[in-house]
Amino acid sequence: MAGGCHAESPLSIFWEVRQRSRPNVGANMAPIRHYGVVAKTTRRAFAFIGLLSVVGFGGLALVPGEVDPVAWTPAPTMPLEGALAPNHRLEAAQAVARGELYGPEDVDVDSEGRFYAALEDGRIARVTEDGAVEDWVHTGGRPLGMDFDPAGNLVVCDAVKGLLSVAPDGAVTTLATEADGVAFGFADDVDVGSDGVIYFSDASWRWKYPNFMNDLFESKPYGRLLRYDPRKGEVEVLADSLYFANGVALSSDESFVLVNETFRGRISRVWLRGPKQGTLEVFADGLPGYPDGVASDGRGRFYVAMGSITNPVGALVAPRPWTRRLISRLPEALWPKPIRYGLVMIYDEEGVVVETLHDPGANTIFEVTSAQPSFKGLLLGNLHDDAFYVLPLTPSG
Repeated sequence: MAGGCHAESPLSIFWEVRQRSRPNVGANMAPIRHYGVVAKTTRRAFAFIGLLSVVGFGGLALVPGEVDPVAWTPAPTMPLEGALAPNHRLEAAQAVARGELYGPEDVDVDSEGRFYAALEDGRIARVTEDGAVEDWVHTGGRPLGMDFDPAGNLVVCDAVKGLLSVAPDGAVTTLATEADGVAFGFADDVDVGSDGVIYFSDASWRWKYPNFMNDLFESKPYGRLLRYDPRKGEVEVLADSLYFANGVALSSDESFVLVNETFRGRISRVWLRGPKQGTLEVFADGLPGYPDGVASDGRGRFYVAMGSITNPVGALVAPRPWTRRLISRLPEALWPKPIRYGLVMIYDEEGVVVETLHDPGANTIFEVTSAQPSFKGLLLGNLHDDAFYVLPLTPSG
């Protein structure tokens, strides 16, 4: 069994969490602790690992199962200071279609100013400029990332159905469901180039929706970055062995493409042309949380939606496969919960954080899954709210 249980006991983990919950631990998290978030989380971690201690002695982690975790060590997390210092700018976002949709994971807008939201129940809802909500399309799966192609079709990554294209009249066409003979497990996010070529992610070919949390528990690289050429009708693998390949975005000149590796807290880059063509490299690492969607404003800035800030429990159990195996055996209601914190990070094309948008108290939005700059403002998606949000942008972005 990977990781074995001989090196760590539930009691030793329980004691370490107790030590880590003391006030002098984690200086880099001080800006967040100012809002009381980490203090609450470490107390919950203390109680949670205590529960694991009791359950663990019952041998739950020794029960055979599909999840086979491996140990890993997280990169040092960026401190929330300087350009990352907490602010309240996300709190100015305005809710759209409150109470008429749920789980708008991604949001886009067409040339007529109509919004499109990918919902948990399989619908893509369209919201007109006067606020009317239309059931535009039902994919029969779980639509996630979306982007319009040059012809006005809405290209959709559906976690269940694969890569789809929805015509302006609502007709749905399946573009692809596999690459190199391996079926998509979790088609996730998409960006369409100016030439109509589609770049998209398969978050995990191993763990399909809705069992994607097993990808986090295992911490193995099942993700892929893919390219679909509509003229050839073929899918090409640009990069594999990624850790939950999520958000995808092309650079302003389309010389490279970014892909978020959510469960590693990093962003990777694949060069599409130039002397590094075909090279995969780290664009940004040690993010203060879990990057979900990413989008370019076409002017040299990337908007990275952070699903949550770093949970101390996650860092604690990363090098402990036995503990993560145990957690995976528990009912979902007992799993560690994401910290409620709204955050969007803005990078330049050199990988430097130039600005951040926060809602530290989750007063307006949290679990931000997409941040799409548009002529209507910054469109913000989420997983568990009954509205999406629009944040006004200044002329400079």
